[in-house]
Amino acid sequence: MEIQIFNSLKELNESFTEWFKEISSTEKQITVALSGGSTPKSLFDYWSSLPEGEIEWTKINFFWGDERCVAPDDSESNFKMTKEHLFNNINIPEENIFRIKGENNPTDEAKRYGELLNSELAQKEGTPVFDVVILGMGDDGHTASIFPHEIELWNDENNCVTATHPDSGQERVSLTGKVINAAKNVVFLVTGKNKAEKVKEIIEQPEVAERKYPAALVQPDSDNLYWFLDEAAAEKMM
Repeated sequence: MEIQIFNSLKELNESFTEWFKEISSTEKQITVALSGGSTPKSLFDYWSSLPEGEIEWTKINFFWGDERCVAPDDSESNFKMTKEHLFNNINIPEENIFRIKGENNPTDEAKRYGELLNSELAQKEGTPVFDVVILGMGDDGHTASIFPHEIELWNDENNCVTATHPDSGQERVSLTGKVINAAKNVVFLVTGKNKAEKVKEIIEQPEVAERKYPAALVQPDSDNLYWFLDEAAAEKMM
């Protein structure tokens, strides 16, 4: 595990981008699972501001770690957020974008997307392997769309599952733990003091935390786990 703490979101975005460019420069094509939320939105805005050619978008295939079961033009759609803040501003072929179709029946879509991962990604022991999985973390300790009240979904044998938000009841499609932990590199991008308590517990007391928080179950087989934190999210550790 590697932990980096930054004074500002701007510095976090810059540092993560340098790391990402280094990872992507070594491969002809790379596969990336994206996250929703305010921190990735800021990252996508930063990526959109970069000079053309700084990141070779044509070699990157984009997928998602989770998606809300809404239409792609709905304000809650992770795909819509990414499209508006990144894809509309860069030169990326449409065939490089593999979205979760939130407008479909959730159970059917979880099955379809799981099969898509099997066909599009390299595999190890029958599990699709991403080059990079980008994760956020909720202040309840959830990650992707695996929430504490459904923590057993983490160990589901399928690549994707349908999950339910504990408050709104909104259905979502999410990667499962086996796919996340099979990735070559897994990166948490976490900002805000409302996350600080869970960040401290997950990093400093993992054996306790993994019984309660899906984010604590992120333990990639590769051991390549990175935390990019702002000072607010890391304040309890400092």
